[in-house]
Amino acid sequence: MASTTHPRFGFWAVALSFTTAMAFTTVPTPLWSLYAQRDRFSSFTVTIAFAAYAVAVALSLFFAGHLSDWHGRRRVLMPALALEILASLLFLVWPSLTGLLVARVLSGLGIGVVTATATAWLSELHGPGSRHAQNVATAANLGGLGLGALISGALAQWAGDALRLPFLLFTAALSVAWLALLAAAETRAPRSPRPRYRPQRVSVPPHARRRFFAAAFGAAITFAVFGLLTSLAPTFLARTLHQPSHALAGAVTFTAFATAALAQTLAASRTPQQLVAVAIPALLAGLGLLTIAVWLPAPSLGVFLAGDLIVGAGSGLMFKGAIATVSEISSQEHRAEALAGIFLAAYLGLAGPVIGLGALTQAASMRVSLLVFAALLAVGLLAATPALLGRRPPLRLATTTASQWRQQPDSAG
Repeated sequence: MASTTHPRFGFWAVALSFTTAMAFTTVPTPLWSLYAQRDRFSSFTVTIAFAAYAVAVALSLFFAGHLSDWHGRRRVLMPALALEILASLLFLVWPSLTGLLVARVLSGLGIGVVTATATAWLSELHGPGSRHAQNVATAANLGGLGLGALISGALAQWAGDALRLPFLLFTAALSVAWLALLAAAETRAPRSPRPRYRPQRVSVPPHARRRFFAAAFGAAITFAVFGLLTSLAPTFLARTLHQPSHALAGAVTFTAFATAALAQTLAASRTPQQLVAVAIPALLAGLGLLTIAVWLPAPSLGVFLAGDLIVGAGSGLMFKGAIATVSEISSQEHRAEALAGIFLAAYLGLAGPVIGLGALTQAASMRVSLLVFAALLAVGLLAATPALLGRRPPLRLATTTASQWRQQPDSAG
């Protein structure tokens, strides 16, 4: 169906739908502690619910992320957004632990398709290679993830009915976003004859596999950090830092994602090596501050928030560097397939390490668990550094990048 509305309205309709869907996925973040109190389950159960979502996203990307190339953007995005609406309704009508798990899985299955399809649709609506479309997609993705937790936390703190009101609001918002998609012009006609189904492929040139796997590892570490901030960070705030505010828990998540999105936008013209060279020390410093905050004799919220800001910026730059690296080393005909591999690695990183952290909290204190988690991520990051930086000597690059960063103009090319 062709749209007769203004193309710009259609572009922003897709952006609205993308943002709303991503925001919905972090609505439960400030609420997990309330669910845990109500049903008396552990922090490990929280990580299982979180990991169920991440695995569902990875499966969705692998099996359905490419289907809009064959069937059209709207025909795929609208059913995917409908899954988010269904998940929101399940949070309302089936609030037991089983219902929460089913809702999270449905949400993950929808988001894998939403991410791939909405990003492609925005690019096509604004024109191939549009820097503006890339920036809007970044803001919708990372900004939306932060916005959902912020809204949910504020409602839980000050509006009451914390386990229902956020989902009532987002059921309505997702429904409006679903209807808004009717205003967007279809940019990809269904293929005829219809291709035989196959899962998404991951294709990487043989000579670039070392850099690809390093980029995939960097993406996995980035999303492992995001997983910490969207699953167990509220627990650390409440139990270790003695800050049980739901609004604060939502604000911590929002700050990390907003900082990541801002860092990506400001670094739009940087090379992959420059992005990674700044991201690595930022991630190490941020993880260090998060850990120090809970190990001080008097645990410090200020230090924790500083770590949250820095690790958010580092994560945004690392992920952008990983995407840019793959775009640089892959051929045009296989670029989408190579990028699919990066997203799969990222969402597996979102699930695996956080499950490990949740299991560790059952055997050790929260402080020890965070220390081990941060140390393992730091070791992995340092081990991958040479490959992430390409063939240049890491020490030389680290010392020259700062001057290059200052000298290079900030305007997007």
